Amino acid sequence: MTPYRELAPPTGLLPVVACLWEHDVPPGHEQRIIPDGCVDLVRLDGELVVVGADTGPVVAAPRGAPASRTSGIRLRPGAAGAVLGIPASEVRDLRVPLAEVWPDVGPALADALSAADPAGRLDLLARTVLQRKAERDGLVATAARRLGVPGSRISGVAEDLGVSERHLHRRTVDAVGYGPKMLGRVARLRRLIGLSSGTPTSLADRAAAAGYASQAHMSDEVRRLTGLTPVRFLEDATLTAA
Repeated sequence: MTPYRELAPPTGLLPVVACLWEHDVPPGHEQRIIPDGCVDLVRLDGELVVVGADTGPVVAAPRGAPASRTSGIRLRPGAAGAVLGIPASEVRDLRVPLAEVWPDVGPALADALSAADPAGRLDLLARTVLQRKAERDGLVATAARRLGVPGSRISGVAEDLGVSERHLHRRTVDAVGYGPKMLGRVARLRRLIGLSSGTPTSLADRAAAAGYASQAHMSDEVRRLTGLTPVRFLEDATLTAA
């Protein structure tokens, strides 16, 4: 049994959805969730919730329950505000019942998910998001890509896009859940994870290649975003779709 697996979204959802996913959670398993710039719609413990963009690590403590399967759909950075119909900052660092965000469809969708098999749950989530007919904020999507380039600066990205830093910040907070600075920190962490999957190199070399000012800067950022030391975090860190 593969504990966590990602599936490509239907073609019509590619602009706003990074992936559909399933996670078979073993009994007593501790799960560490780190910031990725995304908002997820998740069926968790039988309840459908919106998992807002995190600004720090979240650890789900073991509860001794039987193995369970969690299903979800991950929205791309910049798509959450439009899909949810509210500023994404309203769910930042929160887990909110979907019925509170979508009172018109949330309760009925939760009932349908409870009656469906695992594959049917993912299909229901996908069709529900497709019916929203939402469009990702193109300005924010472009900014997210450019902030992922080593050495990028918010001022330079805003200037290249022809907007003020204040305007870029407002649009990013509404569409992602937090501002460009945090989005850049998350992008840098993801670069570090990607570098760690290739040919082994020193932490100092990986820190420089990922865009950190120094190894000490990298260590501090990894601890803040993951709650672990770089060595411990990078032992088994893998990139997820975003």
